[in-house]
Amino acid sequence: MSTVGQVTDTSWEAHARWWIDGFTDGADPEYTEQILPLAAAELAGARAVLDIGCGEGQVSRLAVGLDGVDRVTGIDPTSNQLATAARRAGGPTYVQAPAEHLPFADATFDAAVACLVFEHIDGVDAAISEVARVLAVGGRFCFFLNHPLLQTPASGWIDDQVLDPPERYWRIGPYLPETATMEEVEAGVHVRFVHRPLSRYLNALTDAGLVLERMLEPAPPPGFLALAPEYTEAATVPRLLYLRLRRTTRDVDR
Repeated sequence: MSTVGQVTDTSWEAHARWWIDGFTDGADPEYTEQILPLAAAELAGARAVLDIGCGEGQVSRLAVGLDGVDRVTGIDPTSNQLATAARRAGGPTYVQAPAEHLPFADATFDAAVACLVFEHIDGVDAAISEVARVLAVGGRFCFFLNHPLLQTPASGWIDDQVLDPPERYWRIGPYLPETATMEEVEAGVHVRFVHRPLSRYLNALTDAGLVLERMLEPAPPPGFLALAPEYTEAATVPRLLYLRLRRTTRDVDR
């Protein structure tokens, strides 16, 4: 375990293939049944879309096909992901850049989306400030997170055989501290996550002039619950958090 900012994260470059093979191109039911349909609904009507942390481009390609969208730009710091995005094509323009330093002029986009990205970013305040800067007034930010409750370090299902009768329940780890951890998400694959409480995100977003309009905590979709019998016990624990925010003003100190 490390505190935030102590580690230079190279895990996404090293393990790009794990993500591409396991979570894109129809491989993951949470994306196909829940995340992508929600992104399509929330981005509908936008004209110029920025996909922050676009990876191999599945959300960017989705946005290209929406009514009214005439320009989609995906940014990601990971060259291996962007190489796959370029091969899969589909219409977006891709740029290699970190979320903390977006290479675009002020008010360039009327919609931005970040899908399961900010829990891997150390410079959260800089990244949120950059989102606000490149959004036009009235523009929307479609913000998808692994639910902070789920992502709290040391959280997980407990099979308690001491109780009579035995119980399974969700244990919540230390929720309030902002903490970075390297998690083994698959044998030999370690990915860095930064846990932050929800208030940390909301206050930073508000300080940047992004005002919350809608919040969703959907139950895991049927395709995910069907992957293993024990997943049915997780049906009441949200894995996804979605926030829609609106850029209200440029008169915000950043």
